[in-house]
Amino acid sequence: MTDPTIHHWTASDGVDLAWREMGAGAPVILLHGLFSDAIVNWIKFGHAAKIAATGKRVIMPDLRAHGLSGKPHDPANYPPGILGRDLIEFIAHLSLSDYDLGGFSLGARTTVQGIGKNLTPGRAILGGMGLEGLTGWAHRSQFFLDAIAVFDIARRGDPHWLAIQFMKTMKVDPLAATALLHSFEPAPAGWQAKFIMPTLILCGADDHDNGSAPGLAEALPAAMYVEVPGTHMSSVTEPTFGDTLAAFLA
Repeated sequence: MTDPTIHHWTASDGVDLAWREMGAGAPVILLHGLFSDAIVNWIKFGHAAKIAATGKRVIMPDLRAHGLSGKPHDPANYPPGILGRDLIEFIAHLSLSDYDLGGFSLGARTTVQGIGKNLTPGRAILGGMGLEGLTGWAHRSQFFLDAIAVFDIARRGDPHWLAIQFMKTMKVDPLAATALLHSFEPAPAGWQAKFIMPTLILCGADDHDNGSAPGLAEALPAAMYVEVPGTHMSSVTEPTFGDTLAAFLA
């Protein structure tokens, strides 16, 4: 399997956004989690390679304010629902009409934003996500805003410590991250009814960060829940995570 290739495109507000892809065949778009990027969630632990090996073109954007994508500081570049808007524009940019779509954590939320605003993938994946993470995001968002507020002064033992260390490892831009967090909005009204496609709810056994994953599966018309080992941070490192994705998408 060849290494992923890197590409760039320009969103409607002029921000440069990047994506990686590997493989050839039917397209699959995978969206990473908050403060992560395509490498950490999809490439580093072999998930994208497993999916590509089944005959798929795996397309992995770096979301706005993440990875290789632009990180503007102007709040005007972060209107409500901007990641969903970027996703819709990106799919149009690639001229895709027949594709699968999914994400982990923030990527799952962005998937819900897109489908709630009438994207129609053949299959959907919501990883690291529970029902409460989609219906009550404000509390979770505030946790990360509080973490950024103590970004350089928090010490080991602070409840924000691990999140801050991950942000520092990922070289997160605190100003861009703050603007992005303020752009998050509730899932679109009636979003559950839009999930008429087969949907995989994939979550770590000890991942309760975004509420109940089984509850999310029960709330959707055509969803199945699969549990893998791990917490919110560790589940994406598990080989079974990629195995389950590849099997669902094959």
